[in-house]
Amino acid sequence: MAIRLLVDTCVWLDLAKDYREQPVISALEDLVENGHIELIVPQQVLDEFDRNKARIVGEARRGLQSHFRLVRQVVNQFGDDGRKADLLAGLNEVDHWIGVDGDAVGGSIERIDRLLRRAPALATSDAVKQRVTERALAKQAPYHRAKNSVGDAILVEMYVDVVSDATEDAPCVFITHNTKDFSDANGDFRKAHADLVHLFDAPKSSYWISMVEFLKDYCPDLLGEHDFEFNYSQEARRLPEILEAEHLLFRQVWYNRHWNLRHEIETGKHHVVAEKDYSPNPYRADQTLDTVWEGALAAAKRTEDEVGIENLGPWDDFEWGMINGKLSALRWILGDEWDMLDT
Repeated sequence: MAIRLLVDTCVWLDLAKDYREQPVISALEDLVENGHIELIVPQQVLDEFDRNKARIVGEARRGLQSHFRLVRQVVNQFGDDGRKADLLAGLNEVDHWIGVDGDAVGGSIERIDRLLRRAPALATSDAVKQRVTERALAKQAPYHRAKNSVGDAILVEMYVDVVSDATEDAPCVFITHNTKDFSDANGDFRKAHADLVHLFDAPKSSYWISMVEFLKDYCPDLLGEHDFEFNYSQEARRLPEILEAEHLLFRQVWYNRHWNLRHEIETGKHHVVAEKDYSPNPYRADQTLDTVWEGALAAAKRTEDEVGIENLGPWDDFEWGMINGKLSALRWILGDEWDMLDT
């Protein structure tokens, strides 16, 4: 009998946006087609995937175009004069195709969409909604963090129903990249949170944070047939990926500092003043011009809209340390000195 697989939306989106993940999609297609895996697709996952299609295509296109711009610069600066024109013409042609083609990720989105729609999606039942409410009131994972976790909780409760009739011959698998909401908060992220661990009693049920690792464990030979080893050898991150991650971390750090200043203003430790009352000389660290503060509030709103309030904290001391450490490391890679955390 088939393994029943419930996959979080974030996993499908990560598979869709990176062309290097296509061997994994191919392996899944084979396993589903041959009846070895049955995909369990909540309607919520289908809706979330649909909502993010355009964003994924845009990110993939911008990433590839940035990559080609860098290659053109290198060819233009260091290429052989006799071959440079042909090389640049070829690169420009590919760059143009990326800009006008609707799918810069090689058909991955369409392939995943077909997988998700092979069987009718599961609607969120009233019983699931009731259990989600009870989970929220009890502050059980994924409600153990200060964020809106309704979507995550729906997946948990749907998996409860799926795993209720699991057997050793027909086990269930839950795969997510969202370790903050689903994984052990104080130990091994590869293990489920203490509130959820009872759902993953082997061999009837298992928890994974990597589709690749699950497939390697379940069918390593099949992955080999899809050039898995070639595509998943250790590679350096692409520059657009590094720049995108650095920019997100920069905005997260800035937003946190903005809220620290906002708290000082609300508690009277810092003052927003008009220009006539501002003291530029001598400079006072406890004053901010009202026009500057208006701009900061507008910037904070833009950050909330563009980044998403769920990606802006609050964080505990460990998470905050990780965010600052990541920003420092990426900036070091990009040429700054260590511990460069200016915003």
